[in-house]
Order: sequence, then structure tokens, then C-alpha cells
Amino acid sequence: MDLFDSSVSLGGASVAASGEDVESPDASLPWARFSAWLECVCVVTFDLELGQAIELLYPHDVKLTEKEKTSICYLSFPDSYSGCLGDTQFSFRLRHSVGRGNRGAWFEESDTYNRNVPVTLQREQSHLYGYVYFRQVKDGSVKRGYFQKSLVLVSRLPFAQLFRSLLQIIAPEYFEKQEPCLEAVCNEIDQWPGPTPGQILNLPVMGIVIQVRIPSKDDKPRESPVSPKENLLPGPMVLPSPQEQNLFQCFQSMLIHVQMLWELMLLGEPVVVMAPSPTVCSETVLALVSAVSPLKYCCDFRPYFTIHDSEFKEYTTRTQAPPNVILGVTNPFFIKTFQFWPHLIRLGEVKMTGDVPKQVKVKKLAKLKSLDTKPGIYTAYKTFLHKDKMLIKRLLKGIQRRSRSEVHSATLRRHLLELTQSFIIPLERYLASLMPLQRSISPWKTPPQIRPFSQDEFIGTLDHAGPQLTSVLKGDWLGLYRRFFRSQNFDGWYRLRLREMTQKVESLHLEIICDADLLAWTRDRSEVEIVDLILKLREKLVREGCRHQLCVQEELLERLERSIHTVISSLPEDLQTLLHPHTHT
Repeated sequence: MDLFDSSVSLGGASVAASGEDVESPDASLPWARFSAWLECVCVVTFDLELGQAIELLYPHDVKLTEKEKTSICYLSFPDSYSGCLGDTQFSFRLRHSVGRGNRGAWFEESDTYNRNVPVTLQREQSHLYGYVYFRQVKDGSVKRGYFQKSLVLVSRLPFAQLFRSLLQIIAPEYFEKQEPCLEAVCNEIDQWPGPTPGQILNLPVMGIVIQVRIPSKDDKPRESPVSPKENLLPGPMVLPSPQEQNLFQCFQSMLIHVQMLWELMLLGEPVVVMAPSPTVCSETVLALVSAVSPLKYCCDFRPYFTIHDSEFKEYTTRTQAPPNVILGVTNPFFIKTFQFWPHLIRLGEVKMTGDVPKQVKVKKLAKLKSLDTKPGIYTAYKTFLHKDKMLIKRLLKGIQRRSRSEVHSATLRRHLLELTQSFIIPLERYLASLMPLQRSISPWKTPPQIRPFSQDEFIGTLDHAGPQLTSVLKGDWLGLYRRFFRSQNFDGWYRLRLREMTQKVESLHLEIICDADLLAWTRDRSEVEIVDLILKLREKLVREGCRHQLCVQEELLERLERSIHTVISSLPEDLQTLLHPHTHT
């Protein structure tokens, strides 16, 4: 087979070269540094004639479609059932309009940020996040009697905690000082360094420095996210994480059902979270999505969803099965709308039983009939795995001792991380067995194919290399895997890993080619074969992004280029002219 069969691709998802530095956005481009963090900043107000409307937009030339503007307007205000007085913070996620251009090359799928960050934190391509600070206070000078306004940060980054903290600094000042204050803040953000994984970043705004470390894909799972020794400035606001929710606060009334919640997320089941406020529903949805980390949740999720959402009809039709999506809602109207969905989590105000939060019960879906439906998890789902009773006891004891919620949250996150790893490790081990042996890769042939994934073959490995090696949980692991294979999460995970494995094989192949003696190979080859080799080899080298996408050392590629030059120099002059026209007259 020909060495450079044109059907063999070097493309695919980007994999960073070892030790590669993360690039900063080109500061010469307008709003380049700002765009590395935010798509835009919106101010949404209530207009008596128009309803919710965008009052202000930064940068002024940002390209939002009318559909996106409408969605942002509706999603930036709590619905009337929430009764939110004072200040309220929450988040939403909306679909990115197809065909709209991005602000600069910083958003390319193959950018350095996405190559160096965990898949759960990659910049979104098909969706936008909105981080909202809403204020509603009595105001006699306004016809409706209330001041109602939202400051919204729109971003492709899933940094809920970072942007929540940023809004807590800038929103109160903006509501007092209006536009000049917001313009100054945007100019400050335009001076920030790029979001560099693995580094502690100091982000100054309005006299305060936010200090945060964005996780790197090379971090160890339990590595502390912030090292106090690296505090470079006095008294910064230190965030332990840019994205993590307080799992205990989100799950405190469902602690005895954590196992069920994890399985529902792993399998990508359709779930509605109904809560008394957009704050609770949006934080709970984000906490649920993060429960399967480091596995990427590949289904759709909407932390806050209203009847005005452009996907409302799509998600509420009864002519087909409910879509694989998690919806966070506050409007009781949704109880009737979603009563045919398989799983609905109804949250209320947290009540205490002694020192312990009262735990909601699992209830039958048939009881979902009235607007005053009591809190509970309405589902017929039966878990594949048994509950971890030791975890529940440990959490409840910690609560009785009045330990900080951050301690309980860390315990929960560690448990869920270990559970996900126990589930994923056998899959990763099996995938590794599908890779061709390195000794089977020849510089003169197309690299061997990766063997296809066989569900039955994988199931056969579980007896001696299953999750029982790392997890004490008992139950039907086999049934859980079979159900997982039918989920979008499996499909997304396998596609990503297959792309990475393909690139690994291509990288090894290119390294072997770089080490090969091309001149010796050409001695018993015809000129046609040699020219064909050079053209196809050159095509591999110049393919866009080749050096950045494959883990091949620069010096090896340079050695290969020298070898190509040596081979060309051994050819007759007319062929040299053809292959190197710029070096001859």
C-alpha cells in the first residue's frame, strides 16, 4: 500500500504538543482580549410598550441575531411566578444561531485553549451562556412602580462561578452609575490576559483583583485548584474554581438519591428541574451536569428555561419521545406541560428535620397533577447500582457537627468523581487494546486501522477488569453499561476518544517517517514513485494546522524537510525545477 494514501487524514480535533504554550489573543485586534472571555455584555430592561428589551450592548458592533437578542431578553428576567425582589443571580444557555460569524480566530474549534483544558470546560461552539444579575426594587418614579433591570454577561465559557463573582462586583456599581461605569469595566476586561489553562490568573476590575486558576487537562483529578503560595498580589478575591457549583447546597434535599441523580446524568435521561427561583433551578442543573465529570455531558441542558424560549414547542411536543435534555424551570405551568416526561425533580424551600435538611421522596409520575405538587423526584426509574450508605451517613454526620457546606460539597464531588472514574476506567482500558501495536506501523505503508469498538467484547472483559476493581458499590454494572451504550454521552465520549486515538496513530506514523532513511528508500525506486512520494509527503507537512494538531517534535519535522530536500537534490534538474520552482530561474 502506498505510504501516503490520500484517504488517510491528519485532521480532526486538536491535540496540543507537549509543553506547548497557550497563545494570547492578538491585542492589535479590536476587543480581542475581551472576546477571549466574553461575547458581549447586555443590559436588559422592561419597556412598557415593548416588554423586555436590550437597552445597551457592548461592544456596540457585536453581531447578535434577532433570535438571539429575543432569547436573551426573555431569559434575563425571572418569570412572574418567582416573585424575585431585590437582587437575583442565575444563568441560562441558548442555542447559537447557525451561520453567524465569530469575533476573531480566538473562537476556532482548534484553538489552543480547547486543546489544553478538560473537555468539560471547553469553549462552546453551538451554544452561548448568559450570566445574569437581575435587580427589582420599588421605585415610585417608574410607571409600573418597580425598577427592573438585568446586567448580562454573554460568553462561550462555562465559568459560572467566575462570572457570578464578577457580576457581584460590577452590577451594583452599574445600577448606580450607569453606562460610563460599564464602558470602563469592558475596557478593563479588554486588558485581561487570555484564559490560560494551568496558570493562576489575576483579573483586575474596579479596584479588585479576581484570582483564579483554570484547570488544565493535565491536572491530577484531586489536585488543589488554587495554590495559596502563588498569590502574586495582596488581598485578591481568590476563587477555588471558575466553574464548580457547591454540590451540597444544590443537592442537600436529595442526598439520599445522589446515586439515582448520577445514573440519570450518565445515561442522558430527559429531566425537568422545577424550583422556586431561577437561582435554584439554574445552579441545580449545572450541578447535575457536573456530576459525571470528568466525562463530558453531551446532551443539551438549559439551566433556566421559559415558555418564551425558541425551543419551547420543540421540547414540549407530545408527538415524539421527550428529547435528551435537562430543563430548569420555575413556572408551575410546566408541571402540566411536562407530566409526560419520565423524570421531574420538584424542589421547594429547604426544610430542616432537626439539624438535617429534610429529604425529598421518590414519587410516582401519576401524582403530577396539580400546580401545587409537593417537592419530590417524580420518576419510575430504578437504579442499576445500590446506594452508598456510608457516604450518606458521613454527610449526615458532618451536617450534625455543623461542618461548612464546602466540606460536604468536596466529599460529594470526590465520591461522584470516583464513581465516574470507576465506570470509565474499564472503557478506557478496553479502548487502549484496540490501538495497533507500534511495531506494526511502517513508514512505507498506510498506518494500520484502529479496531472497531465491540460492545460484546467489552462486556467480556468486565469479569476480570471491571469497575469492581476500584468501586465497592454493588449492583447491575453490566446493565448500566448496556444502557450507557445507547446514550448520547457514550456516543460523544467514543467519538472524542476515537479522534484522539486516530491522531495518536498518525503522530506515531509521522515520527517513524521522520526517522526513516528516505534517500535509501529511493535508490531502487523509479522517478515517478519518488516524485509521488515527495508530493504526498509535502502535502502532509503543509496541511493546515499539521504542526499544532499532532504531537510531533519540531526538530523531527525539520529533519524530514531536510530529507525531502536531499531527495529532490538527487533528481534530474528538470524534476528539481518542477518540485522546487522558486529555487530556479
